[in-house]
Amino acid sequence: MEKIRVIIWGLGAMGGGMARMILQKKGMEIVGAIASRPEKSGKDLGEVLDLGLKTGVTISCDPETVLKQPADIVLLATSSFTREVYPQLQRIIASGKNVITIAEEMAYPAYREPELAAKIDKMAKDHGVTVLGTGINPGFVLDTLIIALSGVCMDIKKITARRINDLSPFGTTVMRTQGVGTTVDEFRKGLEEGTIVGHIGFPESISLISEALGLEIDEIREMREPIVSNVYRETPYARVEPGMVAGCKHTGIGYRKGEPVIVLEHPQQIRPELEDVETGDYIEIEGTPNIKLSIKPEIPGGIGTIAIAVNMIPKVISANTGLVTMKDLPVPAALMGDIRKLAKDGVNNA
Repeated sequence: MEKIRVIIWGLGAMGGGMARMILQKKGMEIVGAIASRPEKSGKDLGEVLDLGLKTGVTISCDPETVLKQPADIVLLATSSFTREVYPQLQRIIASGKNVITIAEEMAYPAYREPELAAKIDKMAKDHGVTVLGTGINPGFVLDTLIIALSGVCMDIKKITARRINDLSPFGTTVMRTQGVGTTVDEFRKGLEEGTIVGHIGFPESISLISEALGLEIDEIREMREPIVSNVYRETPYARVEPGMVAGCKHTGIGYRKGEPVIVLEHPQQIRPELEDVETGDYIEIEGTPNIKLSIKPEIPGGIGTIAIAVNMIPKVISANTGLVTMKDLPVPAALMGDIRKLAKDGVNNA
């Protein structure tokens, strides 16, 4: 079997990280790279990634041209929202290629965009390819990991999970949607206008868990509050003066018959250590048996998102065609050997 051929669409913090990871793996190769910024067009991928060497892959701002070349899968890292990535997914699927996107809403697009989800599923099946949305969260910590832990429970009364994380590795899109660098008034206004959304993915994660476990959640509520910094904070993508917003405290609750069954909390901010905030991932399942999982510090968001997107490549290539979620695929695993041996003949199943 030839190497698995990958196209990267989006070369920001996450897309660039995926490209670096793929270049280090055996059995995969990058055959195309699509950027949104014109200044990257025409340059070698190695130059843009500051690798100190040429990869032979020339970056382009023309998706149509890049998607014409043969490839097995496209990693899409351009936006957080299903509606925004939908035209890009259409192009990719029409070209006959599988897709993994890190758009948060695509972890379970049927919640917010049921009509688009149905169109994506039909189009993917018609073209014999698979579409998956994943990431660190949604995609793993506050949904897939919870689902896996529930596998040793005889019954479950309530799930409570909290992810206290560092936003610093993420790029401008995440900073904007979290309200990082805004004033409190701007944060409140952004919530009202929908430009600031906090964590994107609570309804998706809650829906994933509910469907996988058969919890029959009938209502989801969300609450968002600004995390105001007392000190100056800076990342490559944001600057926050004292008194400005460093992140968002976001809570999502899934109810069944008026009772909270799934409670997910996600206070996230840049440079939390500057105010002695310890990061961590915590999952508590009240049931038979009771389960408490604590991971300290938190699984790094940037590294985790990059890794799970790349690590799911052979599973997506081998999956049934159509729109799938993380609950539909085998357990995620690191790719430590020749990736070609982990994909079933490198083709999708009908």
